[in-house]
Amino acid sequence: MTTAKTPAGEAEARAIQDVLRHRVVLAEPGPPPGSGLVAGVDVAYDDARDLVAAAAVVLDAATLEVVEEATAVGRVSFPYVPGLLAFRELPTVLEALGALTAAPGLVVCDGYGLAHPRGFGLACHLGVVTGLPAIGVAKNPFTFTADEPGPRRGDATALRSADGTEVGRALRTQDGIKPVYVSVGHRVSLENACAHTLALSPRFRIPETTRHADSLCRRALGEAS
Repeated sequence: MTTAKTPAGEAEARAIQDVLRHRVVLAEPGPPPGSGLVAGVDVAYDDARDLVAAAAVVLDAATLEVVEEATAVGRVSFPYVPGLLAFRELPTVLEALGALTAAPGLVVCDGYGLAHPRGFGLACHLGVVTGLPAIGVAKNPFTFTADEPGPRRGDATALRSADGTEVGRALRTQDGIKPVYVSVGHRVSLENACAHTLALSPRFRIPETTRHADSLCRRALGEAS
C-alpha cells in the first residue's frame, strides 16, 4: 500500500495538493453499486495522548456483511488546519488499508471529495495515492450550500460552490431524516457515488461502511496503550 509523505508545513501541504488534484480521474463511472467489496474508513483522535486511530472495514456490497477489518494507531503527525485534514488522517488510514488482505473495489470516506475548499478532500487524496475508486459521504456540508432535498429516500439536490459549480449532492438516505453530503473522490461518477451511498444505507442515515469503521476506530483508540 502506498505511504503518504508528511509535509513540513502548510505551504508544502498546499503544494502537494496542487500537484495531486490534477491526477483525480472524473471520467470513470466506478464499480456498480451492490456488487463486489466496499471498504469504509474512519478515524478517531485522543488529543490528550496525541494519538489517532484509523479503521478500515470491508463489506460484501450485496449483503453488507463484514468481510474483513483492520486498524492502525499512530501519533498525530500534522496539525489541524482547515482544508488540510487529509494530511492529518491519511498516514494512519493508509496503514489500516494496507493491513487488509481483501481488495475493495471502492473506498467510502467519512468526509469530502471534490466538495472541499481546495477541491481535494480526503476521498480525492486517498483515491489518488491508492488508485482505488473513492467517494466522500459527509454528515454535514463544509463550505458549500445546498437546497433542502425532498423528504423521501433518494431525493437529492446539488451541493454548489460559490461560483455555482456542482461539487456534490445533499442526499436523503432515509425518509424525513437529515441528508448526507456526497461528493466524488476518484474514479467514480457523482450519480454512481449517490447510488452507492443509498445501497450502503438501507436502514440508517449513515452508510454501513462508515458505521462499522466509526465503531471500530473508537474501540481501537480506547484499547491503545
